[in-house]
Amino acid sequence: MRRIFMYVKPMLWRIAGGLTVKTVGTVMDLFIPWILAYMIDNVVPQRSIKLIVFWGFIMVICSVCALLGNVIANRMASSTARDITLEIRHDLFSKITHLSCRQTDEFTLPSLISRLSTDTYNTHQMLGMVQRLGVRAPILLFGGIIVTMTLEPVLTLVMLASIPPLAAIVWLVAKKGVKLYSELQKRIDRMVRTVREDAAGIRVIKALSKTEYEKKRFDMVNRGAADAENRAKSNMALSSPAMNLFLNLGLTAVIVVGAFRVNAGVSQTGKIIAFMTYFTIILNALLSINRIFTVMSQGMASAERISSVLDSPGECDILPPDHEDTGYFISFENVSFSYSGGARQLKDISFGLKKGQTLGIIGPTGCGKTTLIQLLLRFYDADSGKIRIDGDDIRSIPLDKLRGRFGIAFQNDFIMADSVRENIVFGRDIDERGVREGLAGAQASEFVDRLDGGIEHKLTARGTNVSGGQRQRILISRALASSPEILILDDSSSALDYKTDARLRNAVRENYSGTTTVIAAQRVSSIRHADVIIVMDNGSAVGIGTHEELMETCDEYRQIAESQMGDAAVNGGDLE
Repeated sequence: MRRIFMYVKPMLWRIAGGLTVKTVGTVMDLFIPWILAYMIDNVVPQRSIKLIVFWGFIMVICSVCALLGNVIANRMASSTARDITLEIRHDLFSKITHLSCRQTDEFTLPSLISRLSTDTYNTHQMLGMVQRLGVRAPILLFGGIIVTMTLEPVLTLVMLASIPPLAAIVWLVAKKGVKLYSELQKRIDRMVRTVREDAAGIRVIKALSKTEYEKKRFDMVNRGAADAENRAKSNMALSSPAMNLFLNLGLTAVIVVGAFRVNAGVSQTGKIIAFMTYFTIILNALLSINRIFTVMSQGMASAERISSVLDSPGECDILPPDHEDTGYFISFENVSFSYSGGARQLKDISFGLKKGQTLGIIGPTGCGKTTLIQLLLRFYDADSGKIRIDGDDIRSIPLDKLRGRFGIAFQNDFIMADSVRENIVFGRDIDERGVREGLAGAQASEFVDRLDGGIEHKLTARGTNVSGGQRQRILISRALASSPEILILDDSSSALDYKTDARLRNAVRENYSGTTTVIAAQRVSSIRHADVIIVMDNGSAVGIGTHEELMETCDEYRQIAESQMGDAAVNGGDLE
């Protein structure tokens, strides 16, 4: 909540103005029953039409002021809550985009989505409710008690006897409610994760006839969320009937005592009528306070979840300059890494790559190819060892400068629902020539020109209206369009046929000769012409060298090459 208050602080003047207007409107509400009692007990017995009209006019003025004050204050409260939530959501989204991959893994994507949507909504509801009722309800409650004290002290004491158990109920319910709503949000995170998994794998689910299985799996997490919500709502709902019980008992006692006092001549009818009105006002105020605690319980649980993201450390610390002339443009020095601090995914990796050279990384699925690339991009920091680019430790390079040197194409990268051009430009300063050169280098010009509208052709989300090979070529075009200093191709040609893949490699060698290229692949043909090839197996580099050297010295590489290329692996030909 302390972090959320930082967003509230700049709005304090607006909030104070709204609360002032709300206070005036609420006080006007409190005057009306008092004026009514005064008219019944003092004005009506005088039989003066002028006085009746005068005090009636005063009641109308109070009513109009109360109406206008509450309407204006509510609009101001809604506006303020909207602006605060807008800032929170903006900063939360910005923070999420700057979280390190390790932090994202810890929070999980479904939880981050839930915090950005459901939790910000709950916080918005809390901020609005506190401004709308946070002042009005206490003023009506305590103001009503004060006024009733002046009207009928004895009846007020009878009414106040019901307040302590009500306060205890509200406090206990609200205290338990925060924990229950925190659990509810975790259940919602699980449901969001299940929906994302099913949406991403819908084709596989249908192909394997697992629709019913997934429906049961979703039903399980859905029921879990529903049960958690039911427990939270049931806990909060307990306060309303308990409050009604005690308040109605108090009201009954007030009526009985009031009747005896009127009968005894120690009280007046107008005061009793006004007292009953104030009792209703106090009742509604207590119910409103109960609503505030309900919404605050949910909002505080969400605010804590939002704060935990906003207060998380920065993406990656930038270390002091650390330059060493290694003789290589990219170098790994005894690099080891694990995602969870347990078994290592990379073990003591060392190699060097000169500027303009090509590095090929090959090995079975899960051997650490993509992990090595993620360390180079500093998506994660190595547990030990150093990674240098042009002699500089990448941890000493600002992230925007570091990643601005790369052009990257992953196997299953992001395609947005927009034109081919916008998917290639991707918000960068790339002109028409850069787009065309990227398409040409990725061997995508031919099929893009045949699309309706050419580079202005609209792609669907995830590029489902083009084939897998076409989608990969668009992604490679995005990587090449900026003429990067370092080109990363992470299994990004797996959907291309051998001929197109060979043409792509030739185009990169000829047109981007000054670019240092890193290719992770499972095809030997994709990396056999690389200047340096690393053979990965279970996180270790079991072989480093050229294709010819590895064919002689590395059994793992030779087995892969012969199984994929046959005689071409030995004779030096390309399989196309």
